[in-house]
This record gives sequence, C-alpha cells and structure tokens, in this order.
Amino acid sequence: MGLLLQGGGCHGPVGRVGVVGAFPDRYLHYRMAKISIRDLPVEGKEVLMRVDFNVPLEDGEITDETRIEGAIPSIRHLLEGGAKLVLCSHLGRPKGEQDPRFSLKPVALRLSQLLGREVLFAEDCVGEESAGQREQLGAGEILLLENTRFHGGEKENDESFSKELAGSASFFVNDAFGTAHRAHGSTEGVTHHVEKSAMGFLIEKELEFLCEKLAEPSRPFVVILGGAKVSDKIEVITALLEKADSLIIGGAMAFTFLHAQGYGMGRSLLEVDKSDLALEILAKAKAKGVRILLPSDTRVTREFREGAETKVTSVYEDGGEIEEDWEGIDIGDVTIKRFCDEIATAGTIVWNGPMGVFEISSFSEGTRKVAEAVAQSEALTIVGGGDSVTAVKKYNLGERMSFISTGGGASLELLEGKDLPGVAALTNL
Repeated sequence: MGLLLQGGGCHGPVGRVGVVGAFPDRYLHYRMAKISIRDLPVEGKEVLMRVDFNVPLEDGEITDETRIEGAIPSIRHLLEGGAKLVLCSHLGRPKGEQDPRFSLKPVALRLSQLLGREVLFAEDCVGEESAGQREQLGAGEILLLENTRFHGGEKENDESFSKELAGSASFFVNDAFGTAHRAHGSTEGVTHHVEKSAMGFLIEKELEFLCEKLAEPSRPFVVILGGAKVSDKIEVITALLEKADSLIIGGAMAFTFLHAQGYGMGRSLLEVDKSDLALEILAKAKAKGVRILLPSDTRVTREFREGAETKVTSVYEDGGEIEEDWEGIDIGDVTIKRFCDEIATAGTIVWNGPMGVFEISSFSEGTRKVAEAVAQSEALTIVGGGDSVTAVKKYNLGERMSFISTGGGASLELLEGKDLPGVAALTNL
C-alpha cells in the first residue's frame, strides 16, 4: 500500500485515505500520495535502491550493523520478486574523492553473510566498469556500489551524476530514512531518471510511527529533548508546542533556559545570545498550557574526563547555582526524579537527545535513568534517532521501546513539520 501525506512533513496517518492533520493547518498546503515498494512490478527489472549503510567502522570492522539489518526486509522483498538489485549508499564524509577509509567493501561482505547469498561489489558507483557489472546482473542477483560520496556530484545533486547513477534502472527505491532530509544525487536526483520511485519498508515504518501514530497521540503526550543547543531544536520545540502536553528539556541546551531565568551556570555550555529566545519559548508554552520541565539541579564537574570529581548543585529555586569554575554535565538527583515521574504519566513519549555527557560513565546517570523510565513506561515510546539511540543500545533497552528511528536529523525535520526531499521526490499514486 502507498502512503498519503498532506502538507509539509508528517501531517497524517499512513494510508491511501483518511488523513488527519498531525500539526497545525498552516502546514497542510498540499497533498501527496506516494507509492510503496509493494507497488513496483520488479520481476526482471533493474532496481536501484538507496540504503543507509553509513555504519561505524574501526580498523575496517563494522562495530554496529543496525543500519544494514534495517535494510534487509526491503532487499529480500526485491530479490524474491526477481529484481536485478543495485544498492547505493554513502559512508562517512570523504569530501568528494576516493578514500579507502570509507569504502563500503566491508559492508558488502557482511551483507552477504546476513543474506546468505553473494553480494557483488563495484569499485565505483558510476563509470564504465560499474555500468558493465549492472548490465550483467541476473534476476535475483545483487550488486553494492561503492560510496556515493566519493563523487562531489552526490552532495551537489548534480544532474549528470544523478543520471549516471540511475543508469539503466527501471525503478528506484528509497529506504534510507537517515538521509531522506537531504536533496542529494542518490536521494532526490535519481528520481528524475527512472520510470517510478517508491519508498521501502523502513521508510514506511518511520512515517507510520512519526506521522500516523503522532497524528492523534494517546495523552499525555510527553516530549523529551536533549542536546547542546537551543538553536538546533528551536523549530521542533515550536512545532511541538502545538501538540505536546509537556516538554522535558535536558542536556546542555537546558543551561540556556536556566541562564535566561537568572541562574548562574558557571562554565557550562550555553548560548547567551539565545536567552531572549528561551524566554519567548517559555512564555509561548505557558500561554498554550504546555508544561516545560527544566532541571531543578545539575551534576557538575571541574574536569571533563572519566573518573573526575562530581557533585550535585542545590535546587535552583532554593538558591542553587553552578559555581564559576564548575561545569554542568548531567541532570541532578532531584531532576531525575521529577523527569521520571513525568515520564510515568505519559500515554505517548518522543525522546530525542541525551540528558548529559552519557558517554562518560560518571556523567551518565541522568540519561540512563531517563532511558530506563521510558523503557518501563506503558506509553507508546518513540526514540528519535541520534545519540538517544546510542544511549538506548548502551543500556540494552532497545527491545523495550515501541520504535527506534534510524534518522536523527530526518526525524527532527518530520517533527518540525518539514518535507523530506527524499520522500517528496517519490512517485505519486
């Protein structure tokens, strides 16, 4: 089945009929109906599929294969349907030139093991050699092209690069949600050079949870936001003030809000120039009846390292502050309890961003406790990509979440009510 979207971004449930606006009416400016991988007659046809194989590598070894595993349902569907399947992806940031550190060769090997069949590999994503390999593909065979970002035309969305990448493919499938918010050659450009373009199962699932299930969320709808900068999250905060019942704000961006309210933040990371913006957000939330929960206390340190001395400030409302030579690195004990109590009341939870520097164990308590509270909740729980996913995996809580998004930036832009170029460019029903 296809997907029906209204307006910019996620504006209603997945399905061919019956769309309910998920965000304010001002976003509902047009209607799109996009085809699914299920709608493609792929037997005997060459299909170019954009996957997200941007996996972490250490000494040529894949350290987390989640993204590879996420693409397998769509890959199997196409192969079982008799497609001549060509996969393309980026990996890392090679700056438009060949760099062996970012080769997809290790991915081809691991994918072959996971599928239980040979995965052919092309040393380049364009050019005569890869074109020849594509031409020789038989039905049910699979070829992985080398890193698309070895060419500057990828990020530039150069038409000639996109046309060459599309090659002789009849159809294009985009199943790389993590890059769907970028208008690159392999996400948007190729769609102009094939007969039809469709979304894969992974993108379908992302849109189901980030759009359909948030159209009319079970309440209370609690959003947990972390991260470093208010400026990075201002649009999503503004959009969610129209939908959420409460916003929990942690991470370094909380310091900007606290600073704006007159509390001393010591050496903590903050955006002084965004103080007025923070106050505007707080005022807007109050006017709309949306609760914003900021830290009541903060765990601080003098040294940014494992094993460093830490302590927790007094409660801010009782005169607490972060002293000049100390830096906030996690939420404090009182805050942990307040945040977890709020999470326990939720009917729907969206979490994007850690509560502190969880990568260092002595600074990780807040993120771990919040992650556990989300996992223990009976609410629909959506983890919105990025560092939140890393935290969930670190604490082995993934199976207890309703849905874990594969794209941090893409999921944020959906929540902001924006279109995703990699979805918008797909073929209409």
